[in-house]
Amino acid sequence: MIGSVQRALRLLEAVGSHSEGAPAKQLAREAGLPLPTAYHLLRTLTHEGYLRRESGVFVLGDAAERLAGGGLQQKRRSMILDSLAHFRDTVGAPVYFAVYREGEIEIVGVSDTPDNPACQEWADFRRTGHAHAIGQCLLGQLDEDARRDYYDRHPVDALTPYTVRDMRALEQRIGSMRLMQPVIERQEYALGTVCAAIPITAGDIAATMAISLPLHQQDRLLYAVGRLRSEVGALLSTLSFSISI
Repeated sequence: MIGSVQRALRLLEAVGSHSEGAPAKQLAREAGLPLPTAYHLLRTLTHEGYLRRESGVFVLGDAAERLAGGGLQQKRRSMILDSLAHFRDTVGAPVYFAVYREGEIEIVGVSDTPDNPACQEWADFRRTGHAHAIGQCLLGQLDEDARRDYYDRHPVDALTPYTVRDMRALEQRIGSMRLMQPVIERQEYALGTVCAAIPITAGDIAATMAISLPLHQQDRLLYAVGRLRSEVGALLSTLSFSISI
C-alpha cells in the first residue's frame, strides 16, 4: 500500500462529504491526519485540480468531478450493455443500440455472440444511415431540416444493388413509415444480411434498438423484432435511462 495515496484519498472523501466545503483543520481531523500532512496533501490536490480553495474552505475541483462523472458514465454504459446482452439472448440475434447525437449516428452498444455475430461495419455506419435500418429509423424521427442537414454531409449512395437509390426515394420511404413501427431493411447495407430497427423514446434525442440476421434466417426477422419490442419496455422502466453517455 502507498500511504500517501491512501491519505490523499481519505482527504478527498472528507471534502466530498461537505457540499459547502470544509477548512483544513476539520478535514485533517476527519481524515485522521496530522495538520502539516493535511496541508501538504491539500496543496498538492489543489494544484492538480482535484480540489479548489474558496473563502478558506476546500471543495471538490474539476478533476475530481470528471472522475465522478466518468464513473457514472461507465456505470450507465455497463447497464446498457447488460440490457443488450439480455435482449440478445431473448431474441437469439445480435442487438444494437444507437442514437442520433450532434448531427451524427452513434452506435452506443452492440451485443452479439460467436454463433450470432453482428453485421460487420464495412462502410462507416455514421455516413451510411440511408442504407441500414438503424439509420433509417433514426432519420425517420428527425424533422425535414435535420434530415437534409444529414444528407448534405452524407449523400445517399448505393452500397448494394438493393440500397435506396436517391434522397427522393429515401424521403418517400421515410414518409410512409408508420409511427413507432419497426423499420425493415434487406441487404441494403450488406449483402446476405437483413435488419430491423425500432424507435426508442429517450428524452428529446432520437434513439433506436435493432437486430440483424443472416439472409437465410430472414423468416425469423419479424418474430425476433416483435420479441425485442415486447422487452424494451422493461429497459425503459427499470433503468434510469440516460443517453448522455
